[in-house]
Amino acid sequence: MKKEGVKYKKGVFPFKANSRAIAVIDNDGFVKFLVDEETDEILGIHIISTQAGEMISAGVLAMQYGASSEDIGRTIFAHPTLMEAFKEAAMAS
Repeated sequence: MKKEGVKYKKGVFPFKANSRAIAVIDNDGFVKFLVDEETDEILGIHIISTQAGEMISAGVLAMQYGASSEDIGRTIFAHPTLMEAFKEAAMAS
């Protein structure tokens, strides 16, 4: 019997396109969101960056309280910050 997996969407935003990462010359990596295709529930967040440890708590908080990627995308983030990449990845998903 063949099982179908969870249908999901992916949104990725590279730090090479983030103005703060460029300014501090630390623009390797990306933020990636995996969200349920039907419900927009956040299934997982990947952050590859030297600053990932400073950023992941926002993802944990969002997932704990059931935020959707649209909720994150509608949130205002300070500029210029690395967290803008978090928002952009959410919007891309």
